[in-house]
Amino acid sequence: MTKSALALGSLGAATLGWSSLVERNWYALREVTVPVLPEDARPLRVLHLSDLHLVPRQARRIAWVQDLARLNPDFVVNTGDNCSDPDAIPSVLKTMAPLMDFPGAYVLGSNDYFAPAPRNPLRYFNQRHRRADEMGQKTLPWRDLVRGFDAGGWTNLTQARTRVRVNDLELELVGVDDPHLKYDDYSAVSAPAATDADLTVGVVHAPYLRVLDAMTADGASLVIAGHTHGGQVCVPGYGALVTNCDLGTDRVKGLSRWWPGADNAPSAQAPDDAAWLHVSAGLGHNKYTPIRLACRPEATLMTLVPASR
Repeated sequence: MTKSALALGSLGAATLGWSSLVERNWYALREVTVPVLPEDARPLRVLHLSDLHLVPRQARRIAWVQDLARLNPDFVVNTGDNCSDPDAIPSVLKTMAPLMDFPGAYVLGSNDYFAPAPRNPLRYFNQRHRRADEMGQKTLPWRDLVRGFDAGGWTNLTQARTRVRVNDLELELVGVDDPHLKYDDYSAVSAPAATDADLTVGVVHAPYLRVLDAMTADGASLVIAGHTHGGQVCVPGYGALVTNCDLGTDRVKGLSRWWPGADNAPSAQAPDDAAWLHVSAGLGHNKYTPIRLACRPEATLMTLVPASR
């Protein structure tokens, strides 16, 4: 074996070790400021959680998420995919219990409905790969998850449009079921943004363009999503290769702009009245692909401020 082959093998082993043993457990709290509130409004702190993908034995992940309660957010948004095991729901509710002391809202993702299964990672490069509901995967007791979140006081935004008051702000929230499973039906909740609300926020698990366009066409100023895992396995210095939906890799995680018909055009081309889009890289991974590379697991504290700031 040549020295170059040995070096390449060593690099591959080191990369696999880092991504599977270190980075996937190296949780990060991101902080972003989003200028969407009316003039003179006080800042609103929103904690965004997504893609926990919990297996009950993951004590470190459970403890890290529970500790986020120390942030004292004004509101919590959970954009789904909480489970990565058929027995995970009691542990998910335990994980979220300290955060359910704060008002919040949620939608579900495909891995709240269906247990994960082994899958060839190369299939993520093909948007037509079969979904969980097409593969005969085991249905999870997702109604128990819904009952637990509801009992904790969080608002279910599955195909819903509702109003909540947070501090001195009136928020209009609109959400849909998981677009990745094609469970979304935005037409059931479509309406112009309420003129007497301080802010209209769209919430969705998977940020498919059809939903982003519909929500922002109705006047949502902020859309919050997860699902992408930030690419999960990224190329250092380059970034994500896939988003597992039709959103472009430039928006695979973090804060960007969106407007109806954007069709993945760069945020630099956004009109002045474009909405803000926040996509979380998420906290976990499918239990059959326990790696993250150049894409740390994360939660995000979003501070909403007046648009004039």
